[in-house]
Amino acid sequence: MQTIIKYYHELTLDELYEILQLRNSVFIVEQNCPYLDIDDKDKHSLHVFIKDEQGIQAYLRVLEKGISFDEVGIGRVIARKRRCGLGTEVLKAGIKAAQEIYHAEKIILEAQIYARTLYEKQGFIQTSDEFLEDGIPHIQMTLQI
Repeated sequence: MQTIIKYYHELTLDELYEILQLRNSVFIVEQNCPYLDIDDKDKHSLHVFIKDEQGIQAYLRVLEKGISFDEVGIGRVIARKRRCGLGTEVLKAGIKAAQEIYHAEKIILEAQIYARTLYEKQGFIQTSDEFLEDGIPHIQMTLQI
């Protein structure tokens, strides 16, 4: 497996297509949650993904300060196969990229409640009450670096 980090303009058409296909298959179809996944934030993000010979297996985007939050953000964390460590691996790569490229001292994300433990294991702490985002319970979480 290979971890790849690219700005939007560096993505190939095939990589972008595969990323959007993966995000839509889980966040919209599997979770039965119609929302606009494709937003202008992708154009201002680092795209971090883990790829093998069968394609992209895990993905997230790292957002500069001011795009989603006052601090560097992480979003759209997804793994094709669950409970096998890929989510953790891509999250660690995203945190490292946020530090090295955006010089993040703090990272913010909005986690679906069921995934809280994934983020807590990497040092994120809950920093908001539970709220609904597109009908799914979420919490804001922050990693102080």
